[in-house]
Amino acid sequence: MIFLYEMLDIIFFWANNKETMTVYGITWRQDLLLTGVLVLLCIGSALVIIGYYANIGAFLLLMYWLPFTLVVHSFWNEPIELQRASTLNFMSNLAVCGGLLLLMANGAGKYSVRRLIHSLRLPR
Repeated sequence: MIFLYEMLDIIFFWANNKETMTVYGITWRQDLLLTGVLVLLCIGSALVIIGYYANIGAFLLLMYWLPFTLVVHSFWNEPIELQRASTLNFMSNLAVCGGLLLLMANGAGKYSVRRLIHSLRLPR
C-alpha cells in the first residue's frame, strides 16, 4: 500500500508541483525540496519493500509522511464543507505513520532479506 502511495507521489512529482507547493506556502528552494523528497521516498520504499534495514527505510518514509500530513491535510484550516473529508485523509495518513513507527520498533520480521542472508550464512 505504501508503495502505491509512493508511485502516485512520483507521478505527481512531474505535474504542477511548484504551483501546488506555492499554494501550500512552501516557497523556499522548491527544486531542492522536490528532488530530496523523491530520493527520500525511493530509498525508503525500497528498503521497506526489501526488508533490509527496514527500520531506516521506515524512518525515511516517516520523515516525509508526517510533515506531508500536517501541511496538506490540515483539517483545522479547511472550511466546514471540506473539513470531514480532510479529517478522514488526515487520520488515514496518521495510521500510515503509526504503521511506519511499528515497523521501526519491531523490524521487518521473518520474511526480510536481512534474515534470509543471516539464515543462509551468505557473505555480506
